[in-house]
Amino acid sequence: MTRARLAVALMASLVSGAASAGVYTDQLSKCLVDSTTTEDRTMLVKWLFTAASVHPAISSLSTVTPADRYAANQVIGNLFVKLLTDSCRDSARTALKFEGAVTIQQSFQVLGQVAGMELFSNPQVAAVMADLDKHVDPAKLRALTEEVASP
Repeated sequence: MTRARLAVALMASLVSGAASAGVYTDQLSKCLVDSTTTEDRTMLVKWLFTAASVHPAISSLSTVTPADRYAANQVIGNLFVKLLTDSCRDSARTALKFEGAVTIQQSFQVLGQVAGMELFSNPQVAAVMADLDKHVDPAKLRALTEEVASP
């Protein structure tokens, strides 16, 4: 695994939760991903960023304004409605019927993961993420994997 891919995998694991999805949630997830454009997924990442920007731990690093958050909420609200009531209506109905309301959360989580992977695969972002390697002790990581591999 390349350093850039390791960094991408690390970030993806940080923003994702473990979810056990059923067959209908999987179908809805696939529909959401297939029904969105790269621009839609970029807007989703922007929306996530604008929401996270208010967290006290990082708010001093951001210049996101309330108007930016309002605009992002508006765009993503419209996208969610379009996806659930138009583009993926049949998949959403079936998933809700057989797997409950959690299917919406789990399916959009998959869409968010795909959008995040696209963001982190950008060459400039990947280069910054790969700089993490300068601060990681490979000997300690190797020792850990050897420890796990030995009986």
